[in-house]
Amino acid sequence: MKIKLLEVPLDYGASRRGVNMGPTALRLAGLREALQGLGHTVEEDPRPFDVNIQEHEAESNPHLKYLPAITRVCRTLAERVEESLDQDAFPLVMGGDHSIAIGTLAGASSHCRKKNLSLGVLWIDAHGDFNTPETSPSGNIHGMPLAASVGLGHHTLTNLHGDFQKVAAENVVILGLRDLDPGEKQNLKDEEIKTFTMADVDRHGISVVVQRALEYLTERVDFLHVSFDVDSLDPEFAPGVGTPVRGGLQYREAHLLMELLCESHLVRSLEVVEVNPILDIRNQTAVVAVEMVASLLGDTIL
Repeated sequence: MKIKLLEVPLDYGASRRGVNMGPTALRLAGLREALQGLGHTVEEDPRPFDVNIQEHEAESNPHLKYLPAITRVCRTLAERVEESLDQDAFPLVMGGDHSIAIGTLAGASSHCRKKNLSLGVLWIDAHGDFNTPETSPSGNIHGMPLAASVGLGHHTLTNLHGDFQKVAAENVVILGLRDLDPGEKQNLKDEEIKTFTMADVDRHGISVVVQRALEYLTERVDFLHVSFDVDSLDPEFAPGVGTPVRGGLQYREAHLLMELLCESHLVRSLEVVEVNPILDIRNQTAVVAVEMVASLLGDTIL
């Protein structure tokens, strides 16, 4: 498979600094070498994104922090994701904070519209990222990308790369939930988003949960985007994240999740976000993230 690496060193969407170095951490952890070792052809997009340091960007709206800067970067990302897919490449987006998903999904959605494909999203995350400016306690846009992608929130985000809903609410599954804001929880209920919490994983086991998620998605979509926030993992395995929450996916649970996704042959694009080297221990989080990506893209025990 031809994989296109897109590095987006964006940290405007989060409160804690450092995720702008996430792509470099993933590279140092051997992402390219791991993919090539699996037989994939890996291409890199050498064009840089227009990402300044936060201090050089204006923050004019406390409910939508760094909105102009985030939309500028996400527009470019949407164009490059769409371009990659149009060239029959698998876009692998390296973040950066989770606000970049607004761009990734916009690009994937635009491609799917042209090809008459039904886009689905598996959002692997401790958080729902389903806030709007009205419900967000912080105003950080990395807590809003999934809501924006289903059409909730500020028009600048919902209309990015085109005035159309990027993904239907019924085509979204969130897995690994364990930390939600009150207003965000209501948004998820109102939109009837399919969710699998860590309590579901505890009750039924990761194999059953993933099977149910894939059965749900397979009935509805023929193009699956996976958005992998490393804070879905328990901080024991992924300490280098800005918003750690205890009780996350265990190492083997996450591996099995990725292996089952690989076996589904449904995944057509992927992003890895929220690796924060400043908060990490000897690049441990990036190393684990690379192992998970490798599992999703074909690495097996035998």
